[in-house]
Amino acid sequence: MVKLDEAVPARLKSHGAVFEVLVDPDGALAMRRGEDVRIEDILAVEDVFENASRGDRSAEEDLLKAFGTTDPLAIAEIIIKKGEISLTAEQRRRVIESKKRQVIELIARNAINPQTRTPHPPSRIEQAMAEAKVHIDPTKSLEELVAITMKAIRPIIPIRFEEVEVAVKVPASYAAKSYGEISTFGKLVREAWQNDGSWIGVVRIPAGMQTEFYSLVNRLTKGDAETKLLKH
Repeated sequence: MVKLDEAVPARLKSHGAVFEVLVDPDGALAMRRGEDVRIEDILAVEDVFENASRGDRSAEEDLLKAFGTTDPLAIAEIIIKKGEISLTAEQRRRVIESKKRQVIELIARNAINPQTRTPHPPSRIEQAMAEAKVHIDPTKSLEELVAITMKAIRPIIPIRFEEVEVAVKVPASYAAKSYGEISTFGKLVREAWQNDGSWIGVVRIPAGMQTEFYSLVNRLTKGDAETKLLKH
């Protein structure tokens, strides 16, 4: 349950009355986006109000008329999903900035420049978003925002989502210890243990994560592993 002084009202007008609940703004927005959120965790008070700032509770007959129940948890979920969430300017700025960072990170990790076959640095993606005047709607899901952003920045920078397959050969002296992290970095397509104890695997990863993958392999094998890009 969120602290009262950190909560904001979520409001719904229905059947000629106003209904409010006090909620954690981040949790409420996550629920609206369809994420798995427990209503008990995002309510400050398990009550429905006619005016939350004054502490005026809604009449039971009004609740029954509008929602068919007096259960505050069930009603709160309806209000959050269908009503308006009142964010302060600072809360809205913070939520938007957090969403923007998530969008940039996801695109940077999964997309490449098809002309150079290399990832775009996050700073270039952010610059393209600014040029395209991408609007981050805090009520939309991350998947929706990524799709909107990719469509907006494609005319500005060459970019697309793509996966690659990388073959890795790990010497016997490192194979047992490094196998787990390397094989689970992406999707292990195929593997084989050699007679000399070395391990060969093919891992499918988002194209934008090649640098991170090679760094992992080099760290685990002290640079003694062999890698080869198979799928372009």
